[in-house]
Amino acid sequence: MTFREVASESVLIGAGGRAILLQLAHPAVGHGVARHSDFASRPLDRLHATLTYVYAVACGSEAEIDVIRRRVNRAHAPVHNNPHDEDSGVAYNAYTPELQLWVAATLYDSAITMHERVFGPLDTELADELYVDYARLGTTLQVPIELWPADRAAFAVYWDDQLSRLRTDETTRSVALQLLHPVHGPLLLRAAMPLGRLLTAGLLPEPLRAELKLPWTTRSARRFDRLIQLIAAVYPRLPRSVRHWPKNHYLRALRASMQP
Repeated sequence: MTFREVASESVLIGAGGRAILLQLAHPAVGHGVARHSDFASRPLDRLHATLTYVYAVACGSEAEIDVIRRRVNRAHAPVHNNPHDEDSGVAYNAYTPELQLWVAATLYDSAITMHERVFGPLDTELADELYVDYARLGTTLQVPIELWPADRAAFAVYWDDQLSRLRTDETTRSVALQLLHPVHGPLLLRAAMPLGRLLTAGLLPEPLRAELKLPWTTRSARRFDRLIQLIAAVYPRLPRSVRHWPKNHYLRALRASMQP
């Protein structure tokens, strides 16, 4: 199993909501998203952009990685502010390496969390290899390799420290609400959101679930456990072509967009 193979598994998309909420709960990231993204009318945009980026970095050619790097950098260029001009007083700049590190960390941790829920724990050697490879989600942009925690033990310390610093306010909780309760977008997306909300809330660390004021009961926990058991029983038995369809779709779209 390689980084490419793990990242190709479409079941990891199930942890996408978890990753986004973890990002939103970082005050600087959350306010940057709130001011420069439109979850309300285009709820799938961030997901599409993130999946294209992850699949290109994990599975694309050097030319494709270069294209997606330049596109992401262009998208990030206007995402900055002067905190003195806003009531929140929160400073943010999408080029800040530490903020990009947090975003990459949420993608890595969410992917591994979902993968192990479905396929079982990774052995130590493979887990170490994947950890090193997932650094590319940050270092492809502005994160210097020395900023990525040196190993999984160092990452665990970094992760726990960052979780303790996460805070939400009315602005970031409003964006989270738009993500979890979309009123626009495809009908299929809105119909699937009750399961999506259950999966997202269940995968979140409990303190963040409380910080976001997401409802969670003993019954919710039982429903979440049954959902995970169902996914783990069914998904690994699907044909590889089905499991990897989103990766193939997004890479085809990227390649088509690169044609003169």
